[in-house]
Parts: sequence; C-alpha cells; structure tokens
Amino acid sequence: MTLDTIAELLKPYVVMPIEQGESPVEGGLDWPAIHFKLLIYLELILKWNARINLTAIRSAEEIVRRHFGESLFVGGRLGACGTLLDLGSGAGFPGVPIQLLRPDVQVTLAESHSKKAAFLNEVVRSLGLRTEVWAGRVESMPAERQFDVVALRAVDRMDRAVVEAGLRARERVLIVGTAGQTIYPGLAEGFRMEAVALPESDEGVLWIAHRS
Repeated sequence: MTLDTIAELLKPYVVMPIEQGESPVEGGLDWPAIHFKLLIYLELILKWNARINLTAIRSAEEIVRRHFGESLFVGGRLGACGTLLDLGSGAGFPGVPIQLLRPDVQVTLAESHSKKAAFLNEVVRSLGLRTEVWAGRVESMPAERQFDVVALRAVDRMDRAVVEAGLRARERVLIVGTAGQTIYPGLAEGFRMEAVALPESDEGVLWIAHRS
C-alpha cells in the first residue's frame, strides 16, 4: 500500500468541505501527513490482526475504504467540538481517524477489551497522538464526565450503547449504521435525528442526533 493509493481510495469520503465550526485547525489540513499516519496505522492493524481479532476485514484496501474512509466522513461532519468520546472503539474507529483529521479535538477511545485497549495505546504512541484511551466500560467512567460529541460504530449491544451515549453527550451523538435503523429508543426524547448517506455504500447511513 502506497501513500498515493491511500489518497485515491479516500477521495470519495473527503470530497466535501470539512466542517470545523468554531474550532478551526490552524493552517488547514495537512493531507500528506494524515495519509502517512494512516499508513502507519494500517500496518499496525495488519500486524496485530494476525494475533487478535481487531477487524473481520482482512483486505488492506477495504480497511482503508470502510474503516478509514467512513471514519473520516464522520469526522468531516463533526462541526464545532471540543471533546469526543468514541464509545466501544474496537480498533479505533471512528476515533483515531477523527483525531488525525481534527487535532483540535480531545478524543477519548473507550474500549473494555484489554487486548484491544493495548492495541489502541500502541496506536496512540506510534502516531504521536494526544488521544486518551479509557480501558474499561463507559459505564465505569465518573458520572460527571461529559463530551460534546459521542460517536459509535459497529458496537456490541447497540441499543444499550446508544442509551449510554445519550447520557454522555452534551451536543450530538453520531452513529454509523444503516438506513433501516430509523429509530433509536435511547435517543427518542431530547434529540432530533438527521440521516446522511455514507459514500460508496448502498445502505450505510451516518445518523446525527442533535440534542434539542
């Protein structure tokens, strides 16, 4: 995998202007640097995936498209944001690509699986990120810990996770899901739902829940 290949594969996901609201990145985005760190990230995923089940996707190109591309798409629609919680981060999606895209945001990756949390710590160290890794369940965080935005993607027990996300989010909850998931009971009250189609996907949708 080359940097040029990564850049080409990501084009459909980053064609829209990055919305940065009230927290602009000084000097604009350094895409060559982002692509370079994504390449390091990709190599770490492929290496660790041989030992622990980080992702069922084994193709490097599909990892770039599905995991990196969709995560960057989410980050591009983050808006004004100071803090973000990636709930059930797994291998770091969407939190790590969002951190690369939005270094102005304090990102927390919450992952209760100890081996996956160890992987996330290795990613943060290798990429030189200021990202926090919370190696435990979100429910075990102090109750007063709140985040401007909470993001979820392919987490276990989504209904329960959405309820916790709603409790932790000050402004928005971002959920990478499908068009068929039109109702999230945990966000039925207090949030207004918006759906944005994911690029290169027949059914994929980014659900944006705005706190009313």
